[in-house]
Amino acid sequence: MDEVEVSTVVYAPPEEMYEFLLDFPGYARYSEYIDRVTQDGDGTPGTNYDLVFSWWKLTYTARSEVTGVDEPERIDWRIVKDIDADGYWYVEEVSAPDGVDVASRVVLHIEFDPDSASSNAVDLPRLVSLDWVIEKVKPLIHKEATRIVERVVADIEGERRDVDLAIQTGPDSV
Repeated sequence: MDEVEVSTVVYAPPEEMYEFLLDFPGYARYSEYIDRVTQDGDGTPGTNYDLVFSWWKLTYTARSEVTGVDEPERIDWRIVKDIDADGYWYVEEVSAPDGVDVASRVVLHIEFDPDSASSNAVDLPRLVSLDWVIEKVKPLIHKEATRIVERVVADIEGERRDVDLAIQTGPDSV
């Protein structure tokens, strides 16, 4: 399994961050590669989301499912078709820096097995292998996780600022 974890401190209380993260269809506005997100459910466990991605000459719809919630700390999810992947958002209160009233640490954790990708999942152009696509997409997952966290911070705080991101990857990761 490959894994990516991106975390940062946001100047907002954990409850506000949790509610913000529950608005999963809104994630499309943070991503360069997500065209839209549709929701089937109310955000509680069992809710499904279809994420329509576009990259290069490819379009793909991933289906994720909320597998657990622990308000206001954690939202667990998994991908339910074509690839073995899961993850979570985690929020915890931390000491606020000088001049800030409240702060939370927000973590986006993703685990995925690139070898589990279904060869039928994407209609590939002639002479393009799924292995080639996977090798090209792996670094994009890392970059996209970072971009999403940076944009979430700017949106919740109301302005852009330099955000210190802690990025960890597993031994087989990008």
